Amino acid sequence: MTDTAYVVFGANGGIGAAVSRRLAAAGAGLVLAGRSEEKLVKLASALDATACVLDATQADQVRACLETAVDRFGQLDGVVNCVGSLLLKPADRTTPEEFAEVISTNLGSAFAVVHSAAAVMRRSGGSVVLLSSAAAEVGLPNHEAIAAAKAGIIGLARSAAATYASRGLRFNCVAPGMVRTPLTESITASDVALKGSIAMHALGRIGEPEDIAAAVGFLLDPANNWLTGQVLGVDGGLAHVRARPRA
Repeated sequence: MTDTAYVVFGANGGIGAAVSRRLAAAGAGLVLAGRSEEKLVKLASALDATACVLDATQADQVRACLETAVDRFGQLDGVVNCVGSLLLKPADRTTPEEFAEVISTNLGSAFAVVHSAAAVMRRSGGSVVLLSSAAAEVGLPNHEAIAAAKAGIIGLARSAAATYASRGLRFNCVAPGMVRTPLTESITASDVALKGSIAMHALGRIGEPEDIAAAVGFLLDPANNWLTGQVLGVDGGLAHVRARPRA
């Protein structure tokens, strides 16, 4: 019997995979969820985890996955939603279809996770961690759609934190800056774009998936169970710090 059990949605992504590896290294029981069956099964096999192939915007599929974790481990201590997308376009060039897709993938999946976790974990309590973005807290050009979705996730987490606090169920967000993942490869693969992004982060570098995984692990840890409704900015200072130019 494992001491802790978690479900990670979006486990196929750069951040989701890093979170999964960190939790597995700590001895947690894991159910990993995502759309790409081949990648998911490969990761789950490497981490001795259970794979759930699903669409995380569909609450019935999300709930079934959480119940799978309870059936396998006899408990569910936390849930992480790493499902997301990235659209960098000004509002006037973003089609209604693109906007709807961004909202569905990011905010829709977060709501499905909150909806399902509240139903499955309302008696046992635990920790739910959602991924927002520094773009929800500072105005960045060409981020209108993604900023709207990620800001919605913060509001969702804070409201859920208030609703379910009496159940011992905690909801928090991690808000990353630019992180080097397959999703951001169009930026990180360009020397000019990468240099510009680095210059926006006061600590002089972009993030790595492990930076975000460490913060997620902190919020999941039962030792930190007096934290709820919080947004942990893991962004190299992007949202709130303007450092002096480097010599």
